[in-house]
Amino acid sequence: MNQTIVPDSEARGLLARLPDTPRILAQLARFDRPIGWWLLFWPGAWAVALAGGGLAHWPLIGWLLLGSIAMRGAGCVFNDIVDRDLDRKVARTAARPLASGAMSVKVAWAWLLALCLIGLIVLLQLDRYAQVVALGSLALVAAYPFMKRITGWPQVWLGLVFSWAALVGWSEVMGALSLPGLLLYAGTIFWVVGYDTIYALQDREDDALIGIGSSALSMGRHVRSGVTLCYALALALWACAIWQVRGEMLALAALLPIAAHLLWQVATLRQDGVDPLSKFRSNRFAGLLMFLACLVVGSSVA
Repeated sequence: MNQTIVPDSEARGLLARLPDTPRILAQLARFDRPIGWWLLFWPGAWAVALAGGGLAHWPLIGWLLLGSIAMRGAGCVFNDIVDRDLDRKVARTAARPLASGAMSVKVAWAWLLALCLIGLIVLLQLDRYAQVVALGSLALVAAYPFMKRITGWPQVWLGLVFSWAALVGWSEVMGALSLPGLLLYAGTIFWVVGYDTIYALQDREDDALIGIGSSALSMGRHVRSGVTLCYALALALWACAIWQVRGEMLALAALLPIAAHLLWQVATLRQDGVDPLSKFRSNRFAGLLMFLACLVVGSSVA
């Protein structure tokens, strides 16, 4: 059983109790690793909260959460279909269901379709404008698995994808993509590049060996300063977004907790086989801190 679970699974005990097929499907969609859908969900929740809808639009936040779980799962399935040959060459991913042969590609495509249908249900809960914005992400999502083959900075593309919920949440509450929502989205891109560079530290040797790109490789000996710069740019753009909503210095103070957390990440980062995963996962808490900041600011002007 242990050999069939990816090394960073968070739910070995629960996963072990499932029958074989549901267990493998759960692994393929990364349901055993909830950090991914938390990171996809938080930008959407931030946007709703900063737009002043954190309390009044709580059902929307629930729908965004469901959509994040389903579409992150769909993205992982698609990624594994495309990357199954590469995954066999990387120690951390060799045990994935398609790479290991535990599941057929045909079944994986059927599972992908089922997850997309759940995403469609969520999409239909949105207004027409937000629906169009949400659909705009599909091309980015489809292209992402190929980015590591053609660029040394696939994390930038991931940032475009994993930040998209901010545009959806903002447009659903405000009815348009105005400047604060765009600034929130831009800042979130840098946050994603930062935390996924930390995550990519786990695979630097394997990535270099098989010839695929990674920001952790591209930054070389400057990973710490590179991630610091990404986080600083994220905070600066988020500050601009908050200033657009409420132009007071006190409002910017709402960012102090997440700023302190991101500083802790880079200050204590150890580039070994354990700490990068721990620091990466801590961004779930960073997301909560940012949500509270947006909720405080958005609620004060709603």
